[in-house]
Amino acid sequence: MLLKTKNLMKAFGGLKAIDKVDFELPAGEIRGIIGPNGSGKSTFFNLVSGVYDPDPGSYIEFDGHDITNEPPHKIGALGLSRTFQLLRLYQDMSVINNVMSGYHTRVKYKFLDAVIGRKKIWDQEKEIKDEMMELLSFVGLADYAELNASELSGGQRRLLVLARAIAMKPKLLMLDEPAAGLSPVNVDNLMKIIMQLKDKYGLTLIIIEHILKVVMDTCNTVTVLDHGQKIAEGTPNQVKDDNAVIEAYLGKKMNDEEMRKALAV
Repeated sequence: MLLKTKNLMKAFGGLKAIDKVDFELPAGEIRGIIGPNGSGKSTFFNLVSGVYDPDPGSYIEFDGHDITNEPPHKIGALGLSRTFQLLRLYQDMSVINNVMSGYHTRVKYKFLDAVIGRKKIWDQEKEIKDEMMELLSFVGLADYAELNASELSGGQRRLLVLARAIAMKPKLLMLDEPAAGLSPVNVDNLMKIIMQLKDKYGLTLIIIEHILKVVMDTCNTVTVLDHGQKIAEGTPNQVKDDNAVIEAYLGKKMNDEEMRKALAV
């Protein structure tokens, strides 16, 4: 398994945000994580990526490494990259420099090179910039490379965040509501680009998304959280027809026809 959690827990005061969640993700899969507001989806991301420390007794493993209490930069260096609900861009930096900032864990030269090996640094930086321009071209932002990030539209900023995450050359990419605030046309375009990036870079993906159509159309498996607990897991069709899932979203039991209408995609 590329990612595994066992007995994962996180409480804030008396609130159990994540409560004994066991999770396994094989390499190459696209996994969706859904659930009502406050179900623990983003907390799960924050625990796996090292933003939060889990409670005692929890276990997190990534690519064979115990990362339970590792800081974000060490987890990132192992090949785990993520995005956030709120776009975290360097607004006054150019688009290309924003993307290159995601490459920092992959820089090969050392301190001594910076002192005596300037040509080596220049050659490597040119190589990195060329590679990042290719990535920007792939997501449709090459023409905006020298603009400040603040000059991009909302949809373009989401593509830039995605490109920066890919620049880390991750084995696992975790996307926290990548389609938030986008029009239906831009949602379709974003998901098409994400699928192309998965194929091009051999990614494993976890997607948190409130737009159920995105999850149902793209994910191999869907995990459902509610009140910090895993209440269902299976194929999109299996999850869509699960009574516990419907009740979590709508607060009542429904017959089969009502369920299909509620989760129509």
